[in-house]
Amino acid sequence: QVQLVESGGGLVQAGGSLGLSCVASERTFNRYAMGWFRQAPGKEREFVATVDRSGVGTYYAESVKGRFTISRDNAKNTVYLQMNSLKPEDTAVYYCASRTSASGSYSRYDYNYWGQGTQVTVSS
Repeated sequence: QVQLVESGGGLVQAGGSLGLSCVASERTFNRYAMGWFRQAPGKEREFVATVDRSGVGTYYAESVKGRFTISRDNAKNTVYLQMNSLKPEDTAVYYCASRTSASGSYSRYDYNYWGQGTQVTVSS
């Protein structure tokens, strides 16, 4: 069982930046691809970004491309999401997730483990 713990959410003004972190309990973290998803009130959980197990391969939702950066540090069992130029529509609970595969995925159904989420609120 992999446990994922997110941190770094908060309140920020539009145009500002926030950095999220997600620490995994699993020692074999470096075998797993990781992803970030988000869910706004009344909406389905949507894909944000994913990174393969090596950290080289990344993929982003069109809505965040050029503004968000996903990265990982396998030595620290941690995946990051740096969010710049934030917009009010980025407001959501952000979740990290892991899948027992080397390759990332944009589908939430491909992920096996989820964190509890961290709230990001962007004010206009």
